[in-house]
Amino acid sequence: ATRTKSADVERADSGIGQMPARKWRNRASETLSSLQAWEAHRPCTDCGERDLPVETDVQNCNQRRADLCEKCRKRRTERKESVLEFVNTEASYGEDLRIIKEEFYLPMQAAGLLSQEQLQGIFSNIQELIDLNENFLEILQEEIDQAFDQGDEDLMTVCIGEVFLEFVNMLPAFQTYCLQQSSSVNMLNALEKEKELLRIFLNVSQNDNTALRRMNLRSFLMAPLQRVTKYPLLLSRIIKATTEYHPDHGSLREAKSRIESHLEHINMKTKQEGNTWTLRSFRQDSKKKREVINIEMRETALKTVGWLREETRFVMEGCLQLAQPPDGQWVKKGSKTLKFQNMQVLLLVNMKRVSESSLESAEPGPVKDAVLVLIRDKNNGKFHLLREPLRLSNCIVSTDPDCDDTFELIEIRREAFVFRDSDRARTHHWFRQIRRYSRELGSWKKRRNALPNIMISTPHTRP
Repeated sequence: ATRTKSADVERADSGIGQMPARKWRNRASETLSSLQAWEAHRPCTDCGERDLPVETDVQNCNQRRADLCEKCRKRRTERKESVLEFVNTEASYGEDLRIIKEEFYLPMQAAGLLSQEQLQGIFSNIQELIDLNENFLEILQEEIDQAFDQGDEDLMTVCIGEVFLEFVNMLPAFQTYCLQQSSSVNMLNALEKEKELLRIFLNVSQNDNTALRRMNLRSFLMAPLQRVTKYPLLLSRIIKATTEYHPDHGSLREAKSRIESHLEHINMKTKQEGNTWTLRSFRQDSKKKREVINIEMRETALKTVGWLREETRFVMEGCLQLAQPPDGQWVKKGSKTLKFQNMQVLLLVNMKRVSESSLESAEPGPVKDAVLVLIRDKNNGKFHLLREPLRLSNCIVSTDPDCDDTFELIEIRREAFVFRDSDRARTHHWFRQIRRYSRELGSWKKRRNALPNIMISTPHTRP
């Protein structure tokens, strides 16, 4: 009877008693208060600081911006404005280039006002600059459009630095134009005095052609110089508004360093050629000086091999110690018996282009040729080649366990060279890279399963 009565009792409480229930409610209330406090002071998604305002803007539909502190919200706004300024000014620069071609070059060519040689002297490589600008601007605009399509209103996914480094080959094109600027202006001045029809055409164009904004041809011809000197400033603004944790931060700094080094190089070349004008000077430091020297060496190497810049890749470059052994017994005697001299060495590879479209969009294809260019240290302000480039298709590269700090390169039926770096690991890296292209290109690789022919007759071959 007792069990039946207890079963009929219906519990109306929680079953945990008054004291535990009160403690649970208090703990739940404390937890809710803690969550609300954390929400009010949640960390910023950019910097991690907890200085967010307690009251957030309910009308703000972009939740990501609601998770930012005031400082980072302002920084994102500045970065977006800097990125858009970079792209918009690149578009304006491209419009000026097209005006030069369509409003001056083509009409002067069609009317026969100047010969083709005179047009080339005044307008230099303006077509190359136009092509580079169009390709560069197209990629930049794609980055912007893709960011907006993905809901990235702050353009945080846009990486200007990475895109700039992909188009770093446009800097030599600017250099060609800048170095010819002085002679171009002088030629234009002389021809304008000499040819009355040219003078009339330029005056009428400036006054009546609304597309020119009442600017003369000389003003438009300065557009590439103004653009290349503005790149460091535009990149600096983006760097200032980009946190160091952003994936593009390192690329932005490298891009700024590359453009400043090229500007220093252009200044140096203009002084060497006796021009009175120079581009805006930049602060020199040891890193930029080294980069300027590298640019000079690359130009010397390209001029020597005669390859197109867009088909050339610089695999390795740097200082190596070089010796020419008098016989093949140097390994037994040891590398200490060799007389080494410091040499600047560049490993160049000539790549086939898969397509014949624009320079930047063409993908590299198989290797056509590879050479080692040996350059002596500067003498009287100029670099000098030790000898003609070593074509790796005619070379055999090898090492010896007894001399693991060096490697030997034998030019078939000619000379032998022993190389080493001050760092042993870097010596091995040089050896692997040179051996790779020697085996890939060598005509001797068809014999003996890509092993060198031991019967090759050369005075420097080891016995």
